[in-house]
Amino acid sequence: MDQTRRRFLAAGTTAGLLSLSGCLDALADDGGGPGGNGDDRHLQLVLSDAPTPLRSGYVIDFAETERPWDAEAFAATLEGGTYTTQYRTPFGSRPDDPKYARHEGTYYRLGHVVVNERAVTHPVVRLSAVAEAEASDAPDAVAADALSEADRTVVHVAHMAARARGNEGGVPWGAVQRGGFVFRDDDDARESRLVGDDAPSHVAYRGTVYAVEVSRERFHEPVYRATAEPVAESPERLEAILRAQFVDARLSSGDLSDEARSILRDARGEGYEEAHPYSDAFRTVLTGVHARAYLDGNIEKDAYVEDPSVGTVQYDETYYDYRLRFVTRG
Repeated sequence: MDQTRRRFLAAGTTAGLLSLSGCLDALADDGGGPGGNGDDRHLQLVLSDAPTPLRSGYVIDFAETERPWDAEAFAATLEGGTYTTQYRTPFGSRPDDPKYARHEGTYYRLGHVVVNERAVTHPVVRLSAVAEAEASDAPDAVAADALSEADRTVVHVAHMAARARGNEGGVPWGAVQRGGFVFRDDDDARESRLVGDDAPSHVAYRGTVYAVEVSRERFHEPVYRATAEPVAESPERLEAILRAQFVDARLSSGDLSDEARSILRDARGEGYEEAHPYSDAFRTVLTGVHARAYLDGNIEKDAYVEDPSVGTVQYDETYYDYRLRFVTRG
């Protein structure tokens, strides 16, 4: 499940009170302010499919996972043993993206705790731009395209770090570490052409020749112990647990008008949008997903409310991720 959607809409009592200032401003503007009658801005609602049932997106099938060591961690934990890892957290579980496994009818929530730290040495690859690839004085360089796929990834990450040092472009800090690429896995480092005595001194990438610097540096890493806590004895119970965590709103088609149901159908396609003042049907839908702060069209003047707002809604027996944002038309 894509977890970017897990930013919750700050609605409820506090946001409802805070939105009052937006209502008053909208009246004062008489429709000419942001979101008023004189605005060409539309509020757009988009619904996209979420796992239905929810457990289908959270329960691990160890036979299909790309993390084969997780099955070993789960088995060791069930047997009362201890399974530890470094750098990679067991099961890849996070508070906002938990993982579960089923064993003999019981569902277990998978996780980890930090039990120690360990000092290790890893190679770090950094690049420094030295010349344009077509320059007559450019040093001999290995083309990045001639490297393995894994090494091309290393070059790409280190290139972004080098670019950021020159204040050109952003840098993905999750991938870039210590101003370059860190080989956390010893086997990956041994297989890399960029590490070792015969490593190239320069590499050419995207029209630039880079000097390759490899240093071996000390890291202090947490040691994680895998955990597995029983939480449910039936699929229905696990589904209730997941709803409690992730479903922000619930809608029933039987409680909605034909117009409101039509809005939700359109939102599952290209999205549905209206300019303020909104129709009664759209206002019903916005209220149903607890997005009351949008009703006056002046959400920018309301505190603690994000634009776009995202969440998960249960509509009858199906789950959808929803997104509300303003778009400009005209």
